[in-house]
Amino acid sequence: MAKHAFRRTKTTKTAPPSHGLAQAQLDGNRPILAYLKGILTSLNPTERLIAECVLADPERVVTSAIASIGKQSGASVGSIVGFCRRLGLKGFAEFKIALARDLAQSEMLTGQGQPNASVFEKVFDFHTHSLSETLQLNPPSAFERVAQALNSARRIELFSIGLSYPVAYAAYAKFILLGLPAATEADAHIQLIKATQLRGGDIAFGVSCSGATRETVQCLEVAKSHGATTICLTNAMKSPITSCSDLALFATPGEIRYFQAPLASRITQLAVIDALFVSLALKHKNRTAARLQRSGQELLKRR
Repeated sequence: MAKHAFRRTKTTKTAPPSHGLAQAQLDGNRPILAYLKGILTSLNPTERLIAECVLADPERVVTSAIASIGKQSGASVGSIVGFCRRLGLKGFAEFKIALARDLAQSEMLTGQGQPNASVFEKVFDFHTHSLSETLQLNPPSAFERVAQALNSARRIELFSIGLSYPVAYAAYAKFILLGLPAATEADAHIQLIKATQLRGGDIAFGVSCSGATRETVQCLEVAKSHGATTICLTNAMKSPITSCSDLALFATPGEIRYFQAPLASRITQLAVIDALFVSLALKHKNRTAARLQRSGQELLKRR
């Protein structure tokens, strides 16, 4: 078995790259199931049939022949092989190895061997697994690039609406604790006005669970057109917001249902913000400690 399952390989002539996979191959130790969920909406119809078949019953895929998967998904054997290769894998056999490893790790994290677990235990296990996936989806270099950009920004404007807005506001609150020039607005129209005022040296930071929130994407597009650096935090790895972002961070992906989104995304989004906060705080330990002490003292006076 290879040391890392998701090695890039050259695309063969018989498997031309598709729009959904060509620009977002697996790399490093990214969990394959989380990755497929994250790019699902960007896949072409045939690729989506294969991905949905895998996500519906990954254990069955591990033990099935490629012809059986083709019959179950409605895709040809050639399409399945091409799908695996465009993920950066050598073929269906390596895909199954990667999937089996992912399932083994998932079972350890989610406690699937505890059928009598309470609802509370299952929810906490779910969050534990989601946090682990989020960590695997974001290499340290990605966090560092975003932290460096935020640290040197002249102005940081956060954009988000709906269920993702509390995450953007939490980021704003943490950034100003560090003395960063951060700001955010709750009204979508005011956010768009703010986007038009950003320039080179400024940062537009968008938070969107689905990655397709029209108002948030529009703000980043406008800010980018005026020279600002754009950063996004999203649960959708191939989505409109990633296409207009210079830098991207990902929370654990999943199928987005409006009222269920907080369970799948908010904890992991906040964990990403916390990681950025700590990284930025450590860049200037003494200055950060002094600012936090002054803030704490002033807050205590008002109790």
